[in-house]
Amino acid sequence: MRGKRSKQYRKLMQSYAMTFGFREPYQVLVDAPMIQDASRFKMGLLGALERILHGKVKPMITQCSIRHLYTLPVPQSEKDPLILLAKSMERRRCNHHELENPLSTLECYSNIIDPRKSATNRHRYVVASQEEEVRRFCRGIKGVPLVYVKRSVMILEPMAEGSVGVKEGMERDKFRTGLQGRAGKRKRDVEGEQPTGNIGEDHEIAGVERGEGSEEPMQKKKRVRGPKGPNPLSVKRSKKREKPEQIHEAISPVTAEDSGDGHNNGTSIIERDPDSNQAPPGKRKRKRKHKPGKLDELSHEAAGDNGLSA
Repeated sequence: MRGKRSKQYRKLMQSYAMTFGFREPYQVLVDAPMIQDASRFKMGLLGALERILHGKVKPMITQCSIRHLYTLPVPQSEKDPLILLAKSMERRRCNHHELENPLSTLECYSNIIDPRKSATNRHRYVVASQEEEVRRFCRGIKGVPLVYVKRSVMILEPMAEGSVGVKEGMERDKFRTGLQGRAGKRKRDVEGEQPTGNIGEDHEIAGVERGEGSEEPMQKKKRVRGPKGPNPLSVKRSKKREKPEQIHEAISPVTAEDSGDGHNNGTSIIERDPDSNQAPPGKRKRKRKHKPGKLDELSHEAAGDNGLSA
């Protein structure tokens, strides 16, 4: 079996398990033509079923199918291995052994799979049949996996339309209910209290917590949003204004030449009007005196020559 087809079969059986409750070991109804073809293609029937269904299987055969093997128009030497293989399977009693002639596979399976005509696979059988009529009948019953052999390859049919409808309906119900599907579980911690042990009381407590028992429905609090302001990172920062106390304490050194009083060698405190916006005076910049260059000497010489000539 190729990997891609094997992966599809595994997902298909998982869908049957989740939707219809199939579990291992799978109960597989095997008819007489399936045993014949498996023997003709030299196929290990049990191993092939386990590989195709991805799990342990419990092959079963009805009393009518065993009687079909006894009445095959083949030599006894070919018939004995088929009967031996059929006897190694579990016998499914169909209560048709009292009849003189066995029923057909379709009639026998219709009484076993769906005896109440409710179109449901109550006992969760997997049908392995080579008869097209039997597979067509089983497609009308919801939740019946079908297996058959074609050219020495065992094939698991896709899910029938009725089974797909049941699966999609369950998925829609789960989508609608959402988390409400967990309402059946008890709430373990109700404000630090342990469960009482009484399932009814625990459900009532959980309902009160969710607001089911309250008359007034729980309303969601609307979030109040204020006016939007500018981005604080893009706004220009405001300059800090100096306090009057800091301005009075500012001290600047003043020399005797700047103050005009030769006897004042100390410092003078300069008071600033707090209402004025002018910055306090700082240190006085020293003016640089340039040395006389060559241009100045030439200009003095020219002026002296002009004086002498006059």
